[in-house]
Amino acid sequence: MLKLCEWLQNSALGTVLRESSLWFAVLESLHTLGIVLMAGTIAAVDLRLVGIALRREPVSSVARQLLPWTWAGFALMVATGGPLAVSEAVKLYSSPSFRIKVLLMALAGANALVFHRTIYRSVIQWDVAATPWRARLAGIVSLLCWIGVIAAGRAVGYEE
Repeated sequence: MLKLCEWLQNSALGTVLRESSLWFAVLESLHTLGIVLMAGTIAAVDLRLVGIALRREPVSSVARQLLPWTWAGFALMVATGGPLAVSEAVKLYSSPSFRIKVLLMALAGANALVFHRTIYRSVIQWDVAATPWRARLAGIVSLLCWIGVIAAGRAVGYEE
């Protein structure tokens, strides 16, 4: 795996991005925009599930309005995160923070998948009533995972 990371980092793309302050900065800025867009919309839905925000709005309405923006943020985050990872693949290979970030992203994805395939399927029954404890739990887990992803991602920049 380390050999693959070395090859990626030393590829033409990895070298150009690493040595160009302009392209790296542009990608990093777009990556941050993607994270903000995705995490912000996820947080809004999660805070609605937990009962902290948008309590008068049906969960389905909040989710329906924000989900396209969540996917747009996700696409931007992935499209920019891949090249950024290529530019410093060897560093990321040995980075505990990056490993934590990836693990938390996988947990957040699994949480969302389970939520949407189970409790959210019956949203019509509880949409404007009390949010079931499993939906609240999914919102809490999601919030914690995404806070952790962002914190771990920021920590990567401070590791040597």
